Amino acid sequence: MQAFVIAGEASGDKLGAALIEGLATLAPGSRIAGVGGEQMRARGLASLFDMNELSVMGLAEVLPKYRQLKRRIRQCAQAVLDSRPDVLITIDSPDFCLRVARLVREADPQRAIRTVHYVAPSVWAWRPGRAVKMARWIDQVLALLPFEPPYMEAAGMRCDFVGHPVVGDAAVGRAEAAAFRDRLGLGRGEVILALPGSRRSEVKRLAPVFGETLRRVLQDRPEARVLVPAAAHVAPLVRALSESWPGQAMVLDPTGLTPDAAEERKRQAFAAADLALAASGTVSLELCAADTPMVIAYDLHPISWRIMSRMARIDTVTLANIVTGERVIPEFLGPDCRPGPIAGAMLELARNPDARREQSRIARDTLRLLGAGGEAPGLRAARAVLEGLAGPGR
Repeated sequence: MQAFVIAGEASGDKLGAALIEGLATLAPGSRIAGVGGEQMRARGLASLFDMNELSVMGLAEVLPKYRQLKRRIRQCAQAVLDSRPDVLITIDSPDFCLRVARLVREADPQRAIRTVHYVAPSVWAWRPGRAVKMARWIDQVLALLPFEPPYMEAAGMRCDFVGHPVVGDAAVGRAEAAAFRDRLGLGRGEVILALPGSRRSEVKRLAPVFGETLRRVLQDRPEARVLVPAAAHVAPLVRALSESWPGQAMVLDPTGLTPDAAEERKRQAFAAADLALAASGTVSLELCAADTPMVIAYDLHPISWRIMSRMARIDTVTLANIVTGERVIPEFLGPDCRPGPIAGAMLELARNPDARREQSRIARDTLRLLGAGGEAPGLRAARAVLEGLAGPGR
């Protein structure tokens, strides 16, 4: 079996790595080409170009890189058509990936190359017409959330709920978390995680807000230490922008570590922390897995925010809130992403054990609903891809 796999950002790279492992288990000898990051490359992928070129978020932020992205779209589509794989698997990053799938399908109207998109578009949140539109180019969708398949199936695509990768992460015990603290010289005092994102644009936008928020929090809790786990490609930027933060902010740069070692250290950092301030995204589920109380904050370019907020069909972006149907995890988005209110929510969480227990309950419920206790999501995703290839008409 031959597959062409495209991931455009860190969370997609993690999904792709687990999928490649699953394919190696279920279909030994499979050949994988495409675009990915460190984790996919560690599983044998020779990436066509640096995945980080695609890590752009927001309408206004994309415009300066539009021509470059268009070239990469054409390059990827041509590479797929030249290699004629059994399946093209695009992972998240829909603005890029679905354009590649469209070019491939237009050049392959007989559907000799099966197209699979991993991570269902959040049509339940905004732009519901996307499912019908993508059905022109996509045969099958792999969904992370249990309520997504009916939306995709109604548009005419096969859809398999495969579980979220966070439920497959190894748990970090108390002794391991304590040893991590000792190695970093953090002692037994309070540790606050600051997680301003994995894209350069969001780090630049959020770092000043996070810094001022932490300054206000540490005025009340001066003994706390600030820990900043960073993705390798933004670690120098994070270090530069956090130099003026309070709490002797310590940046964890994974450069030089293997992808698996970097992931393990990040899980240890999450488990060792008492409280987190995080950008919106998959990181909120990783904090749920670590049972770390959190406050979510996110902002976009004002033009992007106005457009996207008008399209929104839900009142929360935090996945634990969405999956459980509750609104327990506080979030501060767009115009509300301001240091004063964010600091107030963090201090309330730090002082109130009932609020922390409520977040723990939500975290447990979220992980259960996302497939905890079942087959590993990467293996489930690989099985769904292979079943799709062997399905009717194939």
